[in-house]
Amino acid sequence: MHSYYYKVPGAKYVKAELHVHLEGSIDAETLLAIDPSLSREEIAAHYTCRSFEEFIQGYIWVNRKIEKPEHYALATRHLLERLAAQNVTYAEITLSAGMILWKGQDLTAIYDAIWRETQRSPVKAFWIPDAVRNLGPEPALPVAKFAVERRGDGVIAFGLGGDEARGPAELFRDVFAYARDGGLHLVCHAGETTGPESIWAALDIGAERIGHGIAAVRDPLLLKKLRESNIPLEVCISSNVCTGVVASLPEHPVRQLYNAGVPIVLNTDDPAFFHTTLTREYEIAERLFGLSPVSLAAAGFRHAFGPI
Repeated sequence: MHSYYYKVPGAKYVKAELHVHLEGSIDAETLLAIDPSLSREEIAAHYTCRSFEEFIQGYIWVNRKIEKPEHYALATRHLLERLAAQNVTYAEITLSAGMILWKGQDLTAIYDAIWRETQRSPVKAFWIPDAVRNLGPEPALPVAKFAVERRGDGVIAFGLGGDEARGPAELFRDVFAYARDGGLHLVCHAGETTGPESIWAALDIGAERIGHGIAAVRDPLLLKKLRESNIPLEVCISSNVCTGVVASLPEHPVRQLYNAGVPIVLNTDDPAFFHTTLTREYEIAERLFGLSPVSLAAAGFRHAFGPI
């Protein structure tokens, strides 16, 4: 058993977080530090999630509040501090680079600030710039080009997020090929709000990990493909319940996916919106679904893209 599975006094198992959005980690305290004119009531109103669409609207609202490189640096510092407090020693953090460009902000200056902050943390962290799929493939290419350019400065993969129903994965084949040829790993949100066909499409363009992917439970052939190809699903239990794609915690298909032999990595997604932590997700997985924290911890490190 590798050293990163050990227990430390007063803490849970050492863990890896592979699917967490920087912007979705910005909690009320961080947002108030960025914009003191906000009230807690206003923030809470925009962090209420009863559907995927409501979550997206809140996510856009938060993104509009973070305007400067120092805002992103502060968000990075606070996220890494929270991860370290949970005994997370390795993280791959998604940056909504497509949203930054959509807002007309300086992606280079923002990433420079983020990367400086990352290098100060005890958490070994890498970055996944992602494009907004519902904006189409043309705005995604500059994100991929930026990601390739910064491959030596902490960028480890290129991702595709956003509304999968309005941005089919097949439209991004050339963008994914560019990122892959540039030496990056590939990840794609799929099978979260749509069906198994979205996951098949993500695999077809080269995705190495699937964000969410819970719709795979409906397709035995897809389960077989994921199992035999050792392609992990980045499962985010609380997220799926909060956005309404799963009706309740006990109804989440994580145990069915696990029983089917599909590789599972447990994550938080947007912890500030879903009022969760990685430690809490592990506790839910163990208490409700009987999943071993040791196995989950091992999977997190095993499916990481970077050197541990």
